[in-house]
Amino acid sequence: MEKTNVMRILDQKKIAYTPHAYPLHADGAAPGGTEIAACLQKPCAAVYKTLVTRGASGRLYVFDIPVDGELDLKKAARAVSEKSVEMLKSKELLPNTGYVHGGCSPIGMKKPYPVIFEAAVMDLSTVTFSAGRVGFQVELNTADLGRALAFSTANLLA
Repeated sequence: MEKTNVMRILDQKKIAYTPHAYPLHADGAAPGGTEIAACLQKPCAAVYKTLVTRGASGRLYVFDIPVDGELDLKKAARAVSEKSVEMLKSKELLPNTGYVHGGCSPIGMKKPYPVIFEAAVMDLSTVTFSAGRVGFQVELNTADLGRALAFSTANLLA
């Protein structure tokens, strides 16, 4: 398996991880998050998706939630002390983060944005999320998450 930038960053920080790959659809499109969890034989609660939002202030925020969950925008806004947040448009994702839709990881973005994980992540022994490229995921111990990136937690689910 070829290394992604996320994997290289984890290697540099000497953080152990398990790389996972999943097949794309015949047309090259990425499967949905719940389908990815099924491919990896992981519960949806342990596979997280990375969502990028823009606050009313114009600042960007990164939220990671279980793949079968829905981000509550009001809770998300409260978690970052913003009046409101909205999902970043797909076309704004690559220039702001360096990642494409379906391959967005909280690790290795172009700039360091505030990262907030759903609080339930701390109840897991491992968490799996995008390795920064469509078709690839990384799984790491939640105890190592704080060494991998700066983040906070909040109740974010609708």
